[in-house]
Amino acid sequence: MKLFWIWLTFSTGLSLAVNPQRLTSGRLKQSVVPPQQWRKYSAPLPGSRIELRIGLVQPFMHVLENHIQEISDPDHERYGQHLSKSEVETLISPQEQSIQLVTEWLHVHGIEDTNISCTPAQDWIVVTLPISLAEKMLDTNYYVWQHDDGDFTIRTTSYNLPEHLFNHIDLIQPTTMFARLSNMKTTLYMTKNNIALGSSHAKELTLITPSSDSQNDCNYTVTLNCLQSLYNTVGYQTRAHSRNSIGLTGYLEQYANQEDLKLFFADQNPGAANASLDVILINGGFNNQSAQEAGDEANLDVQFALGLSYPTPGVFYSTGGEPPFDPDQGTESNTNEPYAKWLDYIFSQDNPPLTISTSYGDHEQTVPEDYARRTCERFMALGARGVTLTFSSGDGGVGDGISDPAFQTCLTNDGKNETRFLPVFPSSCPYVTSVGGTRGIPEEAAFFSGGGFSFYFDRPWYQDRAVNEFLETLGEHTYSDLFNRYSSSAYPDVSAQGVNFRVFIGSKPYLISGTSASSPTFAGIVALLNDARLHAGLPPLGFLNPLLYKRGAEALNDVTVGNNPGCGTNGFNATEGWDPVSGLGTPNFEKLEKIVLESQMWKRSG
Repeated sequence: MKLFWIWLTFSTGLSLAVNPQRLTSGRLKQSVVPPQQWRKYSAPLPGSRIELRIGLVQPFMHVLENHIQEISDPDHERYGQHLSKSEVETLISPQEQSIQLVTEWLHVHGIEDTNISCTPAQDWIVVTLPISLAEKMLDTNYYVWQHDDGDFTIRTTSYNLPEHLFNHIDLIQPTTMFARLSNMKTTLYMTKNNIALGSSHAKELTLITPSSDSQNDCNYTVTLNCLQSLYNTVGYQTRAHSRNSIGLTGYLEQYANQEDLKLFFADQNPGAANASLDVILINGGFNNQSAQEAGDEANLDVQFALGLSYPTPGVFYSTGGEPPFDPDQGTESNTNEPYAKWLDYIFSQDNPPLTISTSYGDHEQTVPEDYARRTCERFMALGARGVTLTFSSGDGGVGDGISDPAFQTCLTNDGKNETRFLPVFPSSCPYVTSVGGTRGIPEEAAFFSGGGFSFYFDRPWYQDRAVNEFLETLGEHTYSDLFNRYSSSAYPDVSAQGVNFRVFIGSKPYLISGTSASSPTFAGIVALLNDARLHAGLPPLGFLNPLLYKRGAEALNDVTVGNNPGCGTNGFNATEGWDPVSGLGTPNFEKLEKIVLESQMWKRSG
């Protein structure tokens, strides 16, 4: 190939000569061992295209970290002084040189500007191109991979970058990420008689006549009445709902049915029977309203989150673009990262919902560490803007949810195949509020409640005391080779009821269990707390965890019974104080309201 030189001129006035041969040869950026459940299936079909997301290095992320630590600390004078959209974008933006170098790299490979787009902060460059060209640019080979359960995806196990771009590009995906979004639901669903009904998503419920004591209904079937009584929201009237909002995320073709929402309100809150749900479609998503397509996950989320926070406006995000796909029908659809698409959208909004609940995730080890960190930082940026994010902690206990010691499946995917507890991402991210599951009255930890310790993220400052106290009680040698006890982020942060929620699906009532129910429940309580703050002229809560760990003992119901078995062990036990089964405990709204209205900062400024 004839050599020629391309000159790049930067805003500094300097020029740099770049040899195009260097643009296709470089050094290894990332390499992974494919997870055990995936096997190589075939080469991609000729002409297949892929959407690459190029994450540029963000040099000012440490400044944003300092901001969020101050504005989320109830003892700091800046508590609640959230950043604006433009302020956050400035802090997460890359250097102009990085944008120019990467753009020129794309141009050299024949990619035109019409096929290149950027996120508002220009921290991600997105380009659609043939897979064959992506292979050339990244010096790699993509393959169609098949999961043991029959799903397919297109991934590679390593990729390279030109040397001169190595310190400007943080990561590129989809390349090495084999994670799959899965809605967090346990495989066990129970009737009021505790008879297992199998592993289907939900089972039809024989109508139950509520008892005179609505709180005690939580022992049989969870309704709005029992949650409101249990978590002490009875009698609270929202007063700032025009300024408040709550969002629910939907993926994997989960559709929130409006007729089912009306039936749910007619059944459990007749005064809200005319309530409606705004729906926003992202990345080709849609919201099929046929009764046959009503989603158990989507209906559960919107019915209880909106039911607890009514009349706070609610929005359901239906994001398209997810595996599995049929490799015989083309491969374009499988390459999308729907979770990233939702984040792109929410970052572009001037006024996102103040509370957002998500019931999706996967084992942390299936997400490349650089991608997990990058995503976690995006959650941090949303928290700095005043958004509270709650996530289900997962339904596999400490890993696989299996307590039979003879059945070991919690194996690392680094090629060593060592037995380890399997933390769940995004719940392991220290900038979200992870919600575990409880059951019954008095509450005890649900056996499926996901919890544990990250292998990626350091323990945040706000967790030090609570987590260290638990570890001292646990003992140095208990499970010492199964989890990362030293300076690692721990979850869940809190918990809420998660068994036998009465949900309407396809015009019929069903019972659903899992931390999929716990996260929207806790989010509904947070929305009420935001209502109280907004009515008092205070800013929304935003990133919630520092407040919970500093003040939570005063306002959360400690759960001290139960455990979360998995990986051939009994898992962790619920104990006094924080534990990796129930977190800090379940909400007492009346006490939490007092705390969020009388924080130290507001006392000083009042």
